Amino acid sequence: MSIEQLTIVQPLPKPLRLDETALFLDLDGTLAPIAARPQDVRPDPRRTSLLERLARRLDGRLAVISGRTLADVDRILEGRVASVAAIHGLVRRGPDGALHQAAPNLQLPAAIAGFRTFAARDPGLIVEEKAGLSVALHFRQAAACAEAARTCARDLAQRTGLTLQEGDMVEELRTPGASKGDSVRAFMAAAPFAGSIPVFVGDDATDEVGFKAAQALGGAGVRIGASRATAAQYGLAGVEAALEWLEAAA
Repeated sequence: MSIEQLTIVQPLPKPLRLDETALFLDLDGTLAPIAARPQDVRPDPRRTSLLERLARRLDGRLAVISGRTLADVDRILEGRVASVAAIHGLVRRGPDGALHQAAPNLQLPAAIAGFRTFAARDPGLIVEEKAGLSVALHFRQAAACAEAARTCARDLAQRTGLTLQEGDMVEELRTPGASKGDSVRAFMAAAPFAGSIPVFVGDDATDEVGFKAAQALGGAGVRIGASRATAAQYGLAGVEAALEWLEAAA
């Protein structure tokens, strides 16, 4: 997508019409505030209740598409969402419970070792291994190491051939394979999603491919957070605004 097709300031989204919508939601930064450590995000009664109501109103056309592992998504959302794409799409669970998972890349141990060596320089650096398919280096608590962390990740990506996934204060090296956009397309190709209008809601650079996939299928993207260049047509100020918008529909 060319820079001319990106917008900086997004208008507020219209109220959701759940009878015709398929809803795809990111987790961190969208349904839950970003935490200093990934493990600090926990279940929340308000969020759980909202997801239960949305799933009923949408007749199952609800999916969470996250960079987290499937086990972590289920932990935080208390197992209320049947359809989940985890690790940016490398693991996908359909509404019938069928699981589709990429095979691990043999270079992943080298990336894990590289990140762990780098993380030894600062106690604020966190290395997160994801189900044998991906490894993330979090530097939210070590902002002074940000540029060095990015350089480390780029060097390891070049050496290993793993896919570099850059996010908000995190660099991730993952097995090459399906993306969040691919996950949207896969869900939309089958019941109960097929024939509906996809709406993808996310906050990070990793969600841009989800916005584009939803739009290509006749739907829309909604970006959460401060305005920036994005493929999403609409925007909301933050997690609280996103929850209120979803609650109004549910």
